Amino acid sequence: MATLLFVLANLSGLLGFLYPFLLPAAQSMGVTRSDAPLLFFTLTALCLLVLIADLTARELDARTVALMGVLAAVNAALRLAETTVLVMPGGFSPVFLLIILTGYTFGARFGFLFGALSLLASALATGGIGPWLPYQMTAAGWVGLCAGLLPHAPRRSIRLAWLAGYGLLCGLVFGLLMNLYFWPFMAGPTGGLEAGLSFGETLQRYIVFYGVTSLWWDAFRAAGNAALLLLLAEPLLRILERFQRRTTVVWEHRKGEEDGVSTVSGGCVYP
Repeated sequence: MATLLFVLANLSGLLGFLYPFLLPAAQSMGVTRSDAPLLFFTLTALCLLVLIADLTARELDARTVALMGVLAAVNAALRLAETTVLVMPGGFSPVFLLIILTGYTFGARFGFLFGALSLLASALATGGIGPWLPYQMTAAGWVGLCAGLLPHAPRRSIRLAWLAGYGLLCGLVFGLLMNLYFWPFMAGPTGGLEAGLSFGETLQRYIVFYGVTSLWWDAFRAAGNAALLLLLAEPLLRILERFQRRTTVVWEHRKGEEDGVSTVSGGCVYP
């Protein structure tokens, strides 16, 4: 059940990004998005249902969920500081550091849930609630999900190279995705969908739009991600991996005899 809900959460976000491309271009031009509230409630509800299902199935324990809540609060505080105290160049944001590292440590599903819910928490903390929020949640969730698929190299230098390279890449891809929540509805020579254009022409139009308006902004995010990961990944990974080891439950089956009948009981060991 949890896997089905997890797939539905990802599909809902994917549909939110792609559905304008399924509409006739002539109908989509100049129209503002009206699907954001539905997508927001659908995505949030599915993420919470995945957490509940994983807790029920003992895929997660209460302490791991509590850790997710604490780290989401940390990300909210970082984003609040980013918008009120710290002066960050371009699109640089420290919130992706924990999203990448938690996904890398705890796996793809945890990474997606943490990415989506931590962006929700940070939006509530900073007042950044708007039609862009469910798309930010989805894109951040995918950042955490893909981080969980990265190879776990035994050598520190290779591990850092993977993480820094991934941080650099996802800093750009996040911006590429986020533009799609409004770009199909824009008018102009480089904005929006237009009837009669082929896929290649539409893609070329979007690349020009991205290069002119967003590339420099996202480059700061990408460089910031890589720098933070090179600087802080190792100490933070040690903390996260230690917590993961201490909350891993291994069930041992022990055979006993009661009144001549064999019984099997479970015991748990916390390494």
